[in-house]
Amino acid sequence: MSKANSQLLVIDDDAIVRDSIVAYLQDSGFEVLEAENGEHGLEVFQQHTPDLILCDLRMPRLDGLGVLRRVREESPDTPFIVVSGAGVMADVVEALRLGASDYIIKPIVDLEVLEHAVNRALDNAELVRQNQIYRESLEDAIASLRESLDVLREDQKAGRQVQLKMLPPQPFLMGNYFIDYKIWPSLYLSGDFVDYFAINEHSFGFYLADVSGHGASSAFVTVLLKHMSLSLLQEFQAGDMDRLARPSVVLSAINKNLLASELGKHVTVFGGVVDTRTNQLTYSVGGHFPQPILSMGGQSRYLEDRGLPVGLFPDVDYTDITIDLSGPFTLTIFSDGILEVLPQETLKEKEQYLLSVINEQADSADAVMSGLNVNSLREAPDDIALLVLGGNAG
Repeated sequence: MSKANSQLLVIDDDAIVRDSIVAYLQDSGFEVLEAENGEHGLEVFQQHTPDLILCDLRMPRLDGLGVLRRVREESPDTPFIVVSGAGVMADVVEALRLGASDYIIKPIVDLEVLEHAVNRALDNAELVRQNQIYRESLEDAIASLRESLDVLREDQKAGRQVQLKMLPPQPFLMGNYFIDYKIWPSLYLSGDFVDYFAINEHSFGFYLADVSGHGASSAFVTVLLKHMSLSLLQEFQAGDMDRLARPSVVLSAINKNLLASELGKHVTVFGGVVDTRTNQLTYSVGGHFPQPILSMGGQSRYLEDRGLPVGLFPDVDYTDITIDLSGPFTLTIFSDGILEVLPQETLKEKEQYLLSVINEQADSADAVMSGLNVNSLREAPDDIALLVLGGNAG
């Protein structure tokens, strides 16, 4: 919340102190309301619902604690900073217990300290508000997933529609980056899954997962993967910055949860996070094969590292690898079902064929599948998923 959009209420019975605080905060860019006592302060609060209240504790008739109690009854989340003399710390403790955001000790020698406290309280209130919005949207998403899971168990056709709805909209665009994908199920339901999501204003995460087996049981695990990724994103938004910023931590968490589910299913995963400020990709591999193909500067190569499948072995340590994405590039990721439909006989020949095709045309999922002559594929012995990440961060 910017200063220009923030309205403050200053309540103090000492006119000299109140005037100095109001003048300083106005000079700092805030819109400031004022009241000379607690009762007047409550009237102004109810009329204008300011973004923050700055209130003296010791006032006649209705003191600061009384004002705080009344404000908390009507608006539990409004930031409330108390101003107290040095000799009444017991009241400060009580104010903090009642939900005050911060306190300032009189006399206020340096008004910059006051401004800092105001900015900090406003920032914290905005974070609480954003987290509340996210929690509500996450609860709706989880409720939708639970309803979807019930439908999936009852009817495969309806389940297919549900699974399609869980897939992210495409194409995904952030800055100079895009993501495109395609999925072909071998049965009506797919054990392959892709997802991507904005993490914050300058980074996004993505993954391609291939669940062992086929059909409804494998599709069920894709629902769990979607649920787990939403939960991890919630933790990240709540302040656990390590969870999604490091793909290896995400794979470890999914590995632990899949083992605990005792479904007898494991997943091969390639997951990454792109930072659009540094133009870097940090990725982690959980048994994914074939390795993703990076095309940059007129050359294509397979990325390093394979790792162990997710949900198969306990206490697996996954690693993070960071690469530079500056300049035009595409990163093409397949599930292993693609190898089943290529005409070459040996694995080495299939891998070389993938490299040669992608080196020529890999700017979209359709272009890749057209180059491989499988764009019109109707039946396949295994699920096939394809995700293309590209960009031009010159």
